[in-house]
Amino acid sequence: MGVLAAERIKITSTKSPWWCTIAIIVLGLGLAAIVGITSKLGIDSYNNQVAQGDTPDFEPFFPSAFEAVGSGVGGFGALVLMILAALTVTSEYRFGVIRTTFQAIPNRAAVLTSKALLIGVFGFLLSLVLGLGAFYLAKATAGSDAGRLLSFDTDGTWRVIYGTAILAFLQVIIAVGVGALLRQSAGAIALLLLWPLVIENLFGLFGSFGRAVQPFLPWANTSNFLGQDSGIDFHWGPIGSLIYFIVFTAVIFGAAVLVTNRRDA
Repeated sequence: MGVLAAERIKITSTKSPWWCTIAIIVLGLGLAAIVGITSKLGIDSYNNQVAQGDTPDFEPFFPSAFEAVGSGVGGFGALVLMILAALTVTSEYRFGVIRTTFQAIPNRAAVLTSKALLIGVFGFLLSLVLGLGAFYLAKATAGSDAGRLLSFDTDGTWRVIYGTAILAFLQVIIAVGVGALLRQSAGAIALLLLWPLVIENLFGLFGSFGRAVQPFLPWANTSNFLGQDSGIDFHWGPIGSLIYFIVFTAVIFGAAVLVTNRRDA
């Protein structure tokens, strides 16, 4: 408990967690509103063309919970959360505070675990609340017609909302692990951003080899867990993808603990 209390004081005494939280809220709710508004504008335009006797040259967009929650809260919001988690480790290395921390608390695994748990639980709760808020905001701005899929009766809706919170918790643990492994803010942030946004998408360019690797990419499995049809032929279902990502998280964090215990602060 003393380790948790010490880490809580360190984290809450800086401004970056508050700014990151604001960014997550703005991105999560803002993108949900944009999804709802654009879908409503699209269906209104579609209906107007039909009413005038014209044949619309596009299909209307009916957003699901994945578009409403996954793009903002589970997408960009989770990226900001990972940056925050990584900075809790790399900032201590940058300013030399980590030496004092390890002198006061020799159990280095406990230090990393406390950081991961604090930010992870915070990220889980924030993502859960924002996920519900983003869902209802998108539903309200889309209207009854465009928002027909934004219902808890639609298959997969609940999984997107609670799944986004679960994945936020796991991604925080990964970010703490990456921060401990690299010990450098720019490198850790670059890897955490490029991996899900760029690196995994590049495998689609490598033909049969890329298609064989894609089912084993960690963030591709998060999308499969949330129900997104990415065109990848996975070897397991949504729950299998969650288990795979949990194992991946454990490997990264375990490696971070092992390396941190073996090298000098």
